[in-house]
Amino acid sequence: MPFFSVIIPLFNKEKFIEATLKSVLIQTFIDFEILIINDGSTDNSAEIIKGFDDPRIRYFYKENEGVSSARNTGIKNAKAKFIAFLDADDYWYPDFLEEMFKNIQSYPQEKVFSAAIEIETSKKVIPASYSILKTNHCEIVNYFNASSKETVICTSCAVFHKSIFSETGTFDLKIKSGQDTDMWIRIGMNYPVVFSWKILARYIYDEKSLSKNKNYLNQKINFSKFEEQEKTNLSLKKFLDLNRFSLAIKSKLIADDDNFNTYSKAIDQKNISLKKRILLIMPSVILKPLINLKLILVNNGFGNSVFK
Repeated sequence: MPFFSVIIPLFNKEKFIEATLKSVLIQTFIDFEILIINDGSTDNSAEIIKGFDDPRIRYFYKENEGVSSARNTGIKNAKAKFIAFLDADDYWYPDFLEEMFKNIQSYPQEKVFSAAIEIETSKKVIPASYSILKTNHCEIVNYFNASSKETVICTSCAVFHKSIFSETGTFDLKIKSGQDTDMWIRIGMNYPVVFSWKILARYIYDEKSLSKNKNYLNQKINFSKFEEQEKTNLSLKKFLDLNRFSLAIKSKLIADDDNFNTYSKAIDQKNISLKKRILLIMPSVILKPLINLKLILVNNGFGNSVFK
């Protein structure tokens, strides 16, 4: 039985999948299997996969149902006790699995392990900025408190004990964008995160990705399933309000008044900064150029995401 199961959901990523897969095969820790879940790709992705000859690769084809379904298929078929996800356009540094293995050995009572990432934009590569006080090479953190800037669980830079998915459930098939955040919230309510400061993965920022498609705003996570928990969990409430702010601003930018009102009215104003409160009431005609300017600055490595 392998120590890690690496799950790669694949849908039309022919430009990236070769580099992504190679980044797993060159890992210094070699006790793993790779589950490639082809979610109905229509490009040349399948042919590229066939060019790899490694017994650790297990290939699955399924009709297109979205990334949540693909990840859930991987979880169901995984042989290892520890599961890692890697999006087909991201990649790991060679010591990713070795570092995760060491941390699992150092913290055997924990079940969630993650590490720092860097973000590749069209202009440059930027180390992610975290809301954590650095005290050691690893920190054991509360997910919500540690994720007010960049999330400390990046899908392509974390490892989970398989039992977690039996206890918290798998990825929500109804959510087309934000399904990873929904999962991390459910995990964060029950488990601390062992976070390594070592940058172990690179996230490729794609402005055309599904999560940034305004057509899917109505199918994003709406947080209603967490209404009862956030009444007593203040760190969860603040985390949700920061995400509601993000979705409210995105709704305003596309003149979606219904979603804007839903998200903004649910925010406790004490949980967001004065700047964010001003942005919420700012007319969209003024907001749009400010957001565009901020996005240009972020893309060039100046500042963090405008939405958090």
